[in-house]
Amino acid sequence: MAVNTTELAARLSKAVADRTAIDQLSDDNPGLDLAAGYSVQRLLREDAGPLAGWKLGVTSRAKQAQVGVSSPIYGFLAGVNALDLGEPLDTSTLIQPRCEPEIVFVIGRDLSGPHVTAADVIAASSGVAVGIEVLDSRYRDYRFTMADVVADNTSAGRFVVGTPVPPVGIDLRLVGVVLEKNGELVATASGAASLGHPAAAVAWMVRTMNADGEGLCAGEVVLSGGLTAAVPVAPDDVVVASIDRLGTVELGCR
Repeated sequence: MAVNTTELAARLSKAVADRTAIDQLSDDNPGLDLAAGYSVQRLLREDAGPLAGWKLGVTSRAKQAQVGVSSPIYGFLAGVNALDLGEPLDTSTLIQPRCEPEIVFVIGRDLSGPHVTAADVIAASSGVAVGIEVLDSRYRDYRFTMADVVADNTSAGRFVVGTPVPPVGIDLRLVGVVLEKNGELVATASGAASLGHPAAAVAWMVRTMNADGEGLCAGEVVLSGGLTAAVPVAPDDVVVASIDRLGTVELGCR
């Protein structure tokens, strides 16, 4: 069953503008599949202004099995949604924000093609950094299918990226990850939580983008997938993400 992607994109844009959660699109659009979801996302991207980069979702093998998919999903990062280091997150501009730690790749040279590997991603990266992604699903209670969340740009909200360090000599599978909220330990993980290796997740995305004639551009950043469960945040909360060898990023909320 065909879906009206323009109407669905408008529905999501209105949810963002109104800061009000809506029912998942698939409830009244049973024909919404992953391909249609990416078509909706592409329309949102056209209206998003300059891009800062890209983001991956569902990079955990366990999560993939849980939701019945065999590969990650991806979305875009609008430049207007980037937070500077030390800049507080204004939670009033979002619907239901949650934070998760990420390993971020800073792309040093263009990268595209159907056979890109994790090694290619590392070689093309000028640096890697700690990041915090602020998720903000436009769907009530974060209830959605994979096609729904792809259409909703994989719940992209805001993001902050720490100071990059050279990737040479760092085994990103093994780096330890710690997420804290208000001084309390929330979760721990390792870099391998993202598809076994975060660079492998990025390589998958580049290969997938190639089918649409797209790839990564120098200067873009890529959030390689959440490494722990996301934690809800509210005004006065402080979230800290620390990753061995990469550093620490702190995000205060107001």
